[in-house]
Amino acid sequence: MSAKSTPEPDMPGGSSSELVQPRQGRRRKPCGKRKGLLIVAWISAGIVVLGGTGTGYLYFTLNGNIKSVDINQALGTHRPQKIDNGSENILVLGSDSRSGGNKKLGGGPDNGSARSDTAMILHVYEGRKEASVVSVPRDTLIERPRCTDTKGHTYPPASGVMFNLAYTTGGAACSVKTAESMTGVRIDHYLEVDFSGFQKLIDELGGVKVTTTKNIEDPRSHLKLKAGTHRLNGKQALGLVRTRHGVGDGSDLGRIQLQQAFIKALTKQFKNINLFGNPKRLYDLANTATKTVTTDSDLGSVNRLMSFANGLKGISSRNMTMVTMPVQYAPADPNRLIVAKAKAEQVWTALKNDKPIPKTATEDTAKGDANGVLTGS
Repeated sequence: MSAKSTPEPDMPGGSSSELVQPRQGRRRKPCGKRKGLLIVAWISAGIVVLGGTGTGYLYFTLNGNIKSVDINQALGTHRPQKIDNGSENILVLGSDSRSGGNKKLGGGPDNGSARSDTAMILHVYEGRKEASVVSVPRDTLIERPRCTDTKGHTYPPASGVMFNLAYTTGGAACSVKTAESMTGVRIDHYLEVDFSGFQKLIDELGGVKVTTTKNIEDPRSHLKLKAGTHRLNGKQALGLVRTRHGVGDGSDLGRIQLQQAFIKALTKQFKNINLFGNPKRLYDLANTATKTVTTDSDLGSVNRLMSFANGLKGISSRNMTMVTMPVQYAPADPNRLIVAKAKAEQVWTALKNDKPIPKTATEDTAKGDANGVLTGS
């Protein structure tokens, strides 16, 4: 019998100290908010590189679009040691605020606060030719440390809360603090993506071509695809990366497997797009991309984002390792996950030492049964 991870109940921001109690046999809530991909931030950075070569007007327009938060000041000095060899770790979150354009797409608390339903730690190796991506399941029960948000508000530690509630509690700074506490890995940068911008970016890129090996039908994410090859528009792509009931065992782990496959397909196709041949399309993409991401203050300008993105251009889908943080289903509540500590430590040790993630780290851990359902075309 496959255990499944389900969405957590809506919780207001700033209140995550409550212990999650085991709840058996719960009915799942409709899934209306699954989004937020590493590739969106990656593409956004790449587009900024291209857009930054334009006129001064374009530069100042794009620069004004970028939102940033000063995470370093909020985190202070008690942090994991930084490896000074040119490698970097970036926490990428997908947030589900219902403000602005996101409200039409659903998802997220009605009070305007947000949750991070997708989290990935991107490790760029020394030399910037290879990368590893570790997806962190949102339903994983963790020990959240005491954290301070960028406004100076401090929140007490919490035990047995889901990883994504760190963002609901204290925003970007609390998420980074939690990731560092959980992994022992120094997080050098932060990128946050909203899913309304993701949908628009896919449309402006002309869609993405994928092949599904099975029929996918999930009314909760408004997606219906027959097995075969498709060019997905923005709405379909958003439905694909947020679906969890249409494939696999219906868990968040299965959705992560779809997201990882989609990232590789999109990365492959993006490198073949000649954006310089269409100045209007280039501007539209750059304008949307810079409105879609929120960065840490170190990346909060076009020049800095250009420099960062230039360091990623040499990484292809073939040189990208993608894994899910080793987890097991929680014994007291199969709708939740717990960290497989010994296996996870292999992952974090590898990243801290700028080494490849060993294959043994993900053996005999919980799976989502959606592997191989989606491939690039």
